[in-house]
Amino acid sequence: MSGNGRLNCMRRHIRTVVIVLLTVGLLAFFFRNADPAAVWAETRRADPILLIVATVVTALTYAIRALRWQSLLAPIGSTRYSVAFATTVIGFAANSLIPGRVGEVLRPYLLARRESLNATSAFATIILERVLDLATVLILFAFFVFGTASSVISGDPAQLALVKFGGGVAAASAVGGLVLLFALAGHPERLGRAALRIERVLPGRLARVLAAFVETFAQGLAVMRDPARLATALVLSFPMWMSIAAGIWLTSQAFHITFPYTGSFLVMTVLVVGVAAPTPGGVGGFHAAYQFAVTEFFAAPFDRAVGAAIVLHALSFVPVTLIGLAFMAREGLTFSSARRLARDASGPSTPVQEALAQKGLQ
Repeated sequence: MSGNGRLNCMRRHIRTVVIVLLTVGLLAFFFRNADPAAVWAETRRADPILLIVATVVTALTYAIRALRWQSLLAPIGSTRYSVAFATTVIGFAANSLIPGRVGEVLRPYLLARRESLNATSAFATIILERVLDLATVLILFAFFVFGTASSVISGDPAQLALVKFGGGVAAASAVGGLVLLFALAGHPERLGRAALRIERVLPGRLARVLAAFVETFAQGLAVMRDPARLATALVLSFPMWMSIAAGIWLTSQAFHITFPYTGSFLVMTVLVVGVAAPTPGGVGGFHAAYQFAVTEFFAAPFDRAVGAAIVLHALSFVPVTLIGLAFMAREGLTFSSARRLARDASGPSTPVQEALAQKGLQ
């Protein structure tokens, strides 16, 4: 093994250790002061009908997500809905099982391979997805916080003030991200030419490769120059996230944690922060975020919140993971091959090689 190979292997091992320690730490925090017998009793009291409905509603989000992704991909090439759906589910299943969020790289790579698209451009649509997701969540969050929050929040008002401040900062970041994406997407060929100026400090061939990659990435944001398609993607974002919120609300109601449906927008926003921790399937971060939200803002009993968090996480991740495993088997993928594909797709050579081929430099 070469020196670079050993270094990369060491980095992967260190990252795995860090993720394991983070997961264990978050779970320890989540289960602090929990009474296992009381948690089990609260789980047995949950309404099974509401939990079934919550599972169905949550599953709908992946169908809507695939439709939205198909809309974002349209300007760079035609895609079949069945492929967009299958690769979306595979990506989320990979995120649940493999550390490092490899599904975010794996699903555009698989779709590009199946539909003969440029993988770098397809990956750019994933970044756009995340910006749309953040913007949608913050709009729903603002609708609740600056609307009916004061009449339903039963927790510490100081905590709500802190969440409002955090939401304001995040909203500004989301707007900034959208502006940046508009700037990047506006003139991809100009962006490529600007990158060529790096020739002054880099070898000419390397500068041309970088310029080709930057331009190809910007072309993946082509939907930003199509107002109708961008509006379609934004509109689809709302039923998708409202479906996620409905799953949260129904599961909470099943555990007799009562708050209005719009209150789930607050819980959902806190969950988005919780799953930012790079643990497989958001384990630990998801649980702690939900438990914090419902106990602090809606006065839910601690053990009831712990039980609801465990079940909500299972409903959110287990069905899509099982379906994703079935799709992976159909594709002939295993955990190791999926990890390898994601690593190869995100490695420095793959985008460069594609950019070279596209620009006739290879």
